[in-house]
Amino acid sequence: MTDPSAVDRAFMRQALAYGARGLGTTSTNPSVGAIITRETPDGPVVVARGHTQPGGRPHGEAHAFSRAGAGSMGGTLYVTLEPCAHRSVRGGIPCVEHTILSGVKRVVSAMSDPNPFIAGLGHALLRTAGIDVTVGVLEDEARRAHRGYLSRITLGRPMVTFKIARTADGYAGGPGPTPLAISDPLAGRWVHLQRAHHDAIMLGIASVLSDDPQLTVRLPGMAARSPIRVILDTHLRLPLTSKLVRSAGAVPVWVIASETAPIEPEAALVAAGVEVMRVSLAPDGHLDLAEALKLLGTRGITRVFSEGGPRVGEKLVLAGLADEVIVSTASKTLGQPGVVAVRPGLAAALADPDLYALVEAGPIGQDRFEHFVRRG
Repeated sequence: MTDPSAVDRAFMRQALAYGARGLGTTSTNPSVGAIITRETPDGPVVVARGHTQPGGRPHGEAHAFSRAGAGSMGGTLYVTLEPCAHRSVRGGIPCVEHTILSGVKRVVSAMSDPNPFIAGLGHALLRTAGIDVTVGVLEDEARRAHRGYLSRITLGRPMVTFKIARTADGYAGGPGPTPLAISDPLAGRWVHLQRAHHDAIMLGIASVLSDDPQLTVRLPGMAARSPIRVILDTHLRLPLTSKLVRSAGAVPVWVIASETAPIEPEAALVAAGVEVMRVSLAPDGHLDLAEALKLLGTRGITRVFSEGGPRVGEKLVLAGLADEVIVSTASKTLGQPGVVAVRPGLAAALADPDLYALVEAGPIGQDRFEHFVRRG
């Protein structure tokens, strides 16, 4: 592999893959991946890898440089986002200074950072220090990897991934209150991994009342990766006896209610360890989802995994708030009328090539997954 651009793409793919390890753990910061290489007679070799650590610090570059030590001297840094160039109130030197002090001679950056405190300044400072800077390698892939951070910076809200599971005959649930087991076990584990890659799981109160879910990550060794559980509950109907409330001390539960919801259930939920927030009502009498998401953005949330239900998912899509949609279809059927999983508005939006692109599809266990990404 002698083509320099091919070499850069290969190492940037490694940086993107390494950065993905931190997804769901670094808010409000992006999960940045960094690879440091040096030249040898047989070609470039990796000296160190790093990614943004839990809580958002150290950043990916700093993590990689701490591992590389003197080995970064004269090398190349591959980084999935422009190195930060400003000092924050949390202390520590910015990644631009780390990079200059490291002695690397070249930086390959996937994309510029739209954060107004950075926005090209990082790259400019590196060039001023005499470092060769290449920008834009695998930029499209980096934009997708950092979509949550970019959404919060540019739109003031987190990115939203809406996921819905359905039976082979199209239902998300049965006609009664009994929860319906839909997903294949392997597909279920995959969903738990997606939960771990997001800062918050969001669910409507109707689904909570129907299923009494835990909404935690139940994969071996990954319980600590359970994200914040956000419940859209207009009238504060969340039962104190629910699994969510009973486990609020272990994994945070945030309830978003309307401004007109009664105060008594709020007091009881708060006493049980639940945080209650309030937003306006939309014209249809339900919570203003755009306002709710912007509220989450002010709390540092960058990535939301919405697991339904069907009405919430359709509203998110029709409001232009669902950045990615995952539809899983099981092999089993319900065999009777039930709760329609993909409602007409959602189906029409996903079928519109100007709104969504199908980026991947295939089996996971006995289930089939389709992954759509909103254009623009």
